[in-house]
Amino acid sequence: MEETIIRKYAKLMGELGLTGMEVTEEGTVLRLERSAAPTDPAKEAVLLPESPVSEHHDARDIASPMVGVFYAAPAENAAPYVAVGDRVRKGDTLCIIEAMKLMNEVTAEFDGVVKEICAGNAQVVDYGTVLFRIAEEPS
Repeated sequence: MEETIIRKYAKLMGELGLTGMEVTEEGTVLRLERSAAPTDPAKEAVLLPESPVSEHHDARDIASPMVGVFYAAPAENAAPYVAVGDRVRKGDTLCIIEAMKLMNEVTAEFDGVVKEICAGNAQVVDYGTVLFRIAEEPS
């Protein structure tokens, strides 16, 4: 991967206030990390809040597989893919993460019931950000 492309991603991390980013491009995986977000008060407005503490101890987390923008629905005026209380099956679409102009579906990894939606529509999420908490149903 060329140095100019790596610098482009590093600049994007700074602009979005991210501490980590993972990109896969043409079979090459690039993981960038930095120790802390800037302390400039002007930049603090774009920092994401930490994931809320879950009250659902029986639920498993579904985390973002990449850095991008979380979308709860397939289109602006469409109904969300899932809501709290919905039953989901392994493979059901839960949301979309837009990364580098590509729409990536995040699917359920197991059957269960949505207990919590942890990201807001159009929110920038980091790699590993908890998106959903789902209570697993026995097979």
